[in-house]
Formats: sequence, C-alpha cells, structure tokens
Amino acid sequence: MQGLIEFFKSLPKKKCQKCGHDIFEKADCYGNVCDECDHPAR
Repeated sequence: MQGLIEFFKSLPKKKCQKCGHDIFEKADCYGNVCDECDHPAR
C-alpha cells in the first residue's frame, strides 16, 4: 500500500489550461482550469 501512496505523491501538479499556473485540486475536481480563470466575472 505504501507504494501506491508514494506513486500519487510523485505525480506532477495539475496545470491550468488557460494561464499555466498550478491548480489547487479539490476532492471532486476534474476541471482543467484554475479557480481564477474559471471565475464568472472573467
């Protein structure tokens, strides 16, 4: 089991498709844009 945890920890951070910044991932997040780019006022 420890190998599986280490595998997921070693994955690269997810990047925003619009601006390229790292995405703060949430438990149920499957999106590919960050909160700032996805803001309704933009």
